[in-house]
Amino acid sequence: MPRLESRDIGIAFDMHGCPNACRHCYLGRSHGPRLTEQDVRWGCEQFRGYRRDGQTAPFFETLKVYTWFREPDYSDDYRGLHALSAELSDGEPMRFELLSVWRLARDPDYAAWARQVGPDTCQISLFGLEDTNDWFYRRKGAFGDCLAATKRLLEVGMRPRWQLFLTRKILPELDVLMRLVDELHLPERVEALGDAFDLFLHPPGPDGEGRYIEHLRPTLEELGGIPEDLIASTKRHGKRDVLWRPERDWHAEILREQDPKPYGFALPEGLTFYVKGDFDVYTNIGPLEPPWRLGNLKSEGVAAIIDAYEDNRPSAMRAMHTVAPSELARQFGDPQSTRVYEAADDLRLLYLYRHCDRLSA
Repeated sequence: MPRLESRDIGIAFDMHGCPNACRHCYLGRSHGPRLTEQDVRWGCEQFRGYRRDGQTAPFFETLKVYTWFREPDYSDDYRGLHALSAELSDGEPMRFELLSVWRLARDPDYAAWARQVGPDTCQISLFGLEDTNDWFYRRKGAFGDCLAATKRLLEVGMRPRWQLFLTRKILPELDVLMRLVDELHLPERVEALGDAFDLFLHPPGPDGEGRYIEHLRPTLEELGGIPEDLIASTKRHGKRDVLWRPERDWHAEILREQDPKPYGFALPEGLTFYVKGDFDVYTNIGPLEPPWRLGNLKSEGVAAIIDAYEDNRPSAMRAMHTVAPSELARQFGDPQSTRVYEAADDLRLLYLYRHCDRLSA
């Protein structure tokens, strides 16, 4: 990576894991020990105390601290952990349009609390009807939780947003899902809250766990039966007319790139360090897998982790800077494939992961 210049970072600690093990999750499956409040406080101190060689002042000026990086508010002590994030962060802790669907379905007080601290919208992911959805979540009852969460949000005046994942499994179930939207009166109920019901369909990203369900990615030829109103709402959500293109088109585009610099991948807007329960550290650039591991906060320290980041020591980061995307496309792409993707970056990452998988095989 280029030398780290930003003085503002996020630090996310895996305190309570996730009730799900979704087959599309770029973070991978949750396992291992959990961090305590004492661990989180200690970890924040390490990052706040980091200084460049020869410098006396701490390098980082602003920290945003998260007590989760999988499902927010999954802990029974979600109020206390929100307060902990507020105490350890510079400024108000950030809230996202993501809540614990598991908790929404079980805790009658959670939705009202979530509305109070923000946001006023919550995205709920659906992969199909009950059997299909629960298979993707790897948890029985997940579909029922999604419906219960939707109702709880509406009851407290929050807007649910439904994200449907486009796979071969959901295609024959879309008509029934659209009828369910009507039966629940979601467009009317959200409109009564002052906004349009946001419903959209998109393919899962092919990164992390998602690359192991590529066989479920539909082709252009399989998409003819998608309801027209769902296509229209998806275009409104994404503010674009072309929703997806086949791999052969993106592949040809990547091959034509001149690769003026080795690094050809989009980075997240803000860098966040993920600290797992064993204190191994990763970033939000890639999945929590060995080729992306920066080091261990306990045994190596922040300075070594920053050095590993800037020197591209993880093999995946090194490949991002030394192997051009066009070369990865030549090795791992399929110029005939009509499987659909939203963006060229999806395939740049997929080809990079295949490269890393080959190196570690």
